[in-house]
Parts: sequence; C-alpha cells; structure tokens
Amino acid sequence: MNAEFMWEAIRLSIQNIRDGIGGPFACVIVKDGKIVARGTNSVTSTNDPTAHAEIVAIRNACKELKTFQLTGCEIYTSCEPCPMCLGAIYWARPDKIYFANGRGDAAKIGFDDEFLYEELPKKISNRKIPTAQLMREEALAAFREWEQKHDKIQY
Repeated sequence: MNAEFMWEAIRLSIQNIRDGIGGPFACVIVKDGKIVARGTNSVTSTNDPTAHAEIVAIRNACKELKTFQLTGCEIYTSCEPCPMCLGAIYWARPDKIYFANGRGDAAKIGFDDEFLYEELPKKISNRKIPTAQLMREEALAAFREWEQKHDKIQY
C-alpha cells in the first residue's frame, strides 16, 4: 500500500468536481510502483452510466498495457467500488484493491448503491426491472461455435 497513490486518486476526485466532469470519484491503477492509468467519473458529461472512475481507469490501463487482464496491478480508488465496478475489477484480475471512502459515506451524499446489493441475490422474477429469457436455443449456436473454436483466447 502506498498513500501517495491514494492521494492522487483523492486529488483527482476533487479536481473532477471542480472541472464539472462528473461525480466525486477517481481511480488510479499502479504497476511496478508507477501509475499506468487514471480515471475519473464522467457519467454526466459523457451521458454514459458506465463511465465510473474504476471502469474508465481499467479501460485506460488495459489500453496502455495492451492487455485485458491487470495481473500485477493495484487499484487505488477514492471510494469503495459499486457492484458494477467491483465486477469489472474482478474481471480485470488486479492483485489488490485499496479504497478511501466507504459505500456508507457515498450513500450519505446521494450515491446509494444499496438497492443494487439487494437486487443481485433476488430471483430474476422478483427484481424491480422486469426480465425474461428469450430465444435461448437460438443463442446457444454462438456458444457452441465458441466451444469448438480452436484458436480462441481464453479469459
């Protein structure tokens, strides 16, 4: 753990507010003791609900490192990752995550993700957004083809 990297995430989160880019969230990704990518929340300025700081930083790091996995990296984020960001972080496979503000701190200023944590374990039929499976058999064709592909890149 290196406080210098967390300070950079915190600095970026404050600057993000002042610049009017998005919410008070920022993230830096570190490899071999150096920052390889930064990301700030740009949801409102890009009209992209997935443009959370961690997602932006992961995209930037993967582009910089020319890989889809962040093995050997550490993530420093100004706030505990939401469920979407946590999922993306796990898919990226960094070695460690550090966060500053907790999800309770975020909830106190209007960024409450608790409804997502409550929705995830529910049966699909009990979730707030109606969801239904459609054309599974037809869609399995792509999975069958993937299964048979010999030159696929596993991830």
